[in-house]
Amino acid sequence: MNEFDARKIEPSPYSLETHSPILLSGGSGMLGSSIARAIESQGIGLLRLTRKRKTDANSIQWSPDKSEIEAPERLNGIGAAIHLSGANISDHRWTSAYKREIWESRVRSTHVLSETLARLKHPPEVLIAASAIGFYGNRGDEILDENSPSGQGFFPDLCAAWESATQPAIDAEIRVVHLRTGIVLAREAGALQKMLRVFRLGLGGPLGNGRQWMSWITESDLVSAVLFLLKRSALSGPVNIVAPNPVTNAEFTKQLALTLHRPAFMSAPALGLRIAFGQMADEALLASARVSPTKLLNADFHFQLPTLDRALATLLQ
Repeated sequence: MNEFDARKIEPSPYSLETHSPILLSGGSGMLGSSIARAIESQGIGLLRLTRKRKTDANSIQWSPDKSEIEAPERLNGIGAAIHLSGANISDHRWTSAYKREIWESRVRSTHVLSETLARLKHPPEVLIAASAIGFYGNRGDEILDENSPSGQGFFPDLCAAWESATQPAIDAEIRVVHLRTGIVLAREAGALQKMLRVFRLGLGGPLGNGRQWMSWITESDLVSAVLFLLKRSALSGPVNIVAPNPVTNAEFTKQLALTLHRPAFMSAPALGLRIAFGQMADEALLASARVSPTKLLNADFHFQLPTLDRALATLLQ
């Protein structure tokens, strides 16, 4: 390991200082589970929206496809809502049917929740809603911030509609923040876990020519950013949730191989990726997004793991 001591990483420095409960959707996923633990560790009550049959007094069943939320009056008085629900972008090939599922699960659920919050007698102060840097599309070496326009393609169109679905909440004067999240690096799930299976066998390598930019963030910094945004009343609209040091895919490959002490020469040709993954190859795996977390930096947010070498050293120790 380099001079950076991974053991010195501290819990999030951002406390919420509220007694009002927080509503969370998508709490069973990787990010939702981590955010839930961070909130509950501060002694704050958590209400969970679940599509499954409710399991305890803090669960509220909902069916976004039917525009139904059980006992919505229970949401009166919550301090904030965090909305992370949606079908996984990378779990399946982007067939026409799966693209419809992705769209409905993200856009429709966001609109249903936003309308419900807007109708409350005592709505929350803030809605933190998931989005993605897929909003920007494939942009080469262009440096992108929150003022950059949307790109072209299914993924940018999805993200634009996803964010627009919060309009009922905005009209009700609820502060809305869109989490334009990059590639999330975590110990036991997500993109890094999938890469490790290949890289540990010495079979890793760049995707395509490797020149596409990867904008990433560690799970711990993402959780801290969410807590930070919950209490920063001056921040609204899109916020890029990425580390301040993006890397190219080739640089990421080199650093991951170095950290694992493995070779990484087995490149994946772009044509092969397109055959295997279809449209997702061009809009996700090969797309270049060099994204800056400008709003977070201007608000003095502190990244605990701002560089890839430190991040990988910590996650893979």
